[in-house]
Amino acid sequence: MTARQAALFDLDGVLLDSATAVRSTLAAVATCALGHRVMPDDLPLNALHRPRIEVLALLDVADPDDACDRWWDGALAATPVAPFPGVLTGLLALRAQGTTTGAVTLQDPDRLRWLLPSSVAELLDVVVTRQDAPPKPAPDGLHLALSRVDVPPERAVFVGDSPSDMTAARAVGVVALGAVWGWHPPGALRAAGADHLLHTPTSIGPSLMRHLSLINSA
Repeated sequence: MTARQAALFDLDGVLLDSATAVRSTLAAVATCALGHRVMPDDLPLNALHRPRIEVLALLDVADPDDACDRWWDGALAATPVAPFPGVLTGLLALRAQGTTTGAVTLQDPDRLRWLLPSSVAELLDVVVTRQDAPPKPAPDGLHLALSRVDVPPERAVFVGDSPSDMTAARAVGVVALGAVWGWHPPGALRAAGADHLLHTPTSIGPSLMRHLSLINSA
């Protein structure tokens, strides 16, 4: 009998095309806090690479934590988020060949009702949030996800778009796959230890199946 295998994913920038929503939310929170209109184009160029508190501080928001507590969720809910083209097809293909799928995200679970479309949620066997385990680059969330689906690390891959994703994957012992369509450049993913790079969201199904086949034959 073939042992179970798993494909785990980050959400933002990997399964979900949420960059526009996050940038719009940052601008809206800054607008509310500062009392004058801030547009997404006013954000630092690397806004998606920085913690939101840091970005808001750069925009001269005096108390970024308080501003996020007051306005972040409402602003985020105003901008719909969709999966990248090819994600649903890829997840369906993985599940059809018996692969367990899941997500490990830095997002708060209450926020997922705005961020995670039901079409994606229905195709995930497990979702681990920052309230379930310390956030990446700590490996705890990946360990927890694999424990919940009863799959050993050597039979799993993790697809992420940030150096912290790659660091966590390497610490756990799963195959670390860098999603270069996400928020960080390929060089940063390689430097953080990515085993392979995936170049488009449409590669999720076929490419992951090839990597999982290599694991199965090892």
